[in-house]
Amino acid sequence: MNPKDLKYTSTHEWVRLEGGTATVGITEHAAHALSDLVYLGLPSVGDKIAVGKSFGEIESVKAVSDLNAPVDGEVVAVNAALSDDLPTINHDPYGKGWLIKVKLKGSAPASLMGADQYDKLVAESA
Repeated sequence: MNPKDLKYTSTHEWVRLEGGTATVGITEHAAHALSDLVYLGLPSVGDKIAVGKSFGEIESVKAVSDLNAPVDGEVVAVNAALSDDLPTINHDPYGKGWLIKVKLKGSAPASLMGADQYDKLVAESA
């Protein structure tokens, strides 16, 4: 179901760790639960984010949800293409639908889940 090379949070964000950089997005489960997106608020390059703290928000016709940081670090890239094409998040959440890239401060937290653990969490909440 979910890509095995990613790590996941209980609040439905995913992280792709590549050296000292983390790419962050929302999971397919979250994207489908939100459905029709109408707004995305992301931080700016240079902003600092902290594990468990909100770094932005995503709004659909159904709900407004905080985006919670899965890692500590500094934002080094923001997916500006999403501002003109929010459905990309729904159609390709693990590819072109990424939200931000972060230069890690320290290592990724041990609380991040593997795909099997995240799949179990989603199944239990259904």
